[in-house]
Amino acid sequence: MEVIQTKKELREFRNGVRGSLGFVPTMGALHEGHAALIRQSARENERTVVSIFVNPMQFGPREDLAKYPRPFERDLDICRETGANVVYAPEHADIYPAGFGSAVEVSGVGNHWCGASRPGHFVGVATVVLKLLNRVQPDRLYLGQKDAQQAALLDKMVLDLDLETEVVVCPTIRGAGGLALSSRNQYLSPGEKAAAPALYRALMECGRQIKMGQTSPQKIAEIFQGLLPGYDGWRLDYFGVADPVTMSPVPVIDRKVRLLAAAFLGTTRLIDNISAGPGLEPG
Repeated sequence: MEVIQTKKELREFRNGVRGSLGFVPTMGALHEGHAALIRQSARENERTVVSIFVNPMQFGPREDLAKYPRPFERDLDICRETGANVVYAPEHADIYPAGFGSAVEVSGVGNHWCGASRPGHFVGVATVVLKLLNRVQPDRLYLGQKDAQQAALLDKMVLDLDLETEVVVCPTIRGAGGLALSSRNQYLSPGEKAAAPALYRALMECGRQIKMGQTSPQKIAEIFQGLLPGYDGWRLDYFGVADPVTMSPVPVIDRKVRLLAAAFLGTTRLIDNISAGPGLEPG
């Protein structure tokens, strides 16, 4: 496995690739969710590139950029073990050189939920991913379903801007009790880790209510807020019932939807989502 830091080295690698190329963009602090993306890319492509870049453009002024974990050597081990051929780990100045002043905004998909809760976040995501796609030029881009709104937004960006990349969205990988794996889970105390699966359980119960015939998003939101503890460290950021493609709120649940939630447990913000619909098993 090769570690590359400059776009010149990356261009030389790309020019030598014969066959399909898969790409997994990450901010490092890799876990089994990332590992699953890399394995799938390695199965489906001749070569796989994993990027590791903590993107300051997608962090808000009071968010955790400074303390975001950066276990680089461990990340390299995971990439090596799961089949990556190249790790692209650019310096900040290589991605955002002096005088950089452009941004990418994908209208519609990012208007609600995380887009409303974290203003500017999706502009930062879209900008850095477009730059990375321009450099890597992959045949397939691998994203996790855990970040459903982000995946939908990047899929729309690829479609709107005529990028020659197939977006592959892979299932959420879960740990004990159904907790969605996230790099930020390591911020949780032992007690918080034990409490954290309540977010997934609340989503699943809402999904079961929809399966049994509940069609009101407002009623489902009330059920969710009653299930997620309003004590013991929980603080709800948002809950939504959204169209799975546009990520807009739906007025009535008469088809497949995506239930989205974000909540703080202590100081750690957790997000999760599931698919649900009339007569459908949630998950």
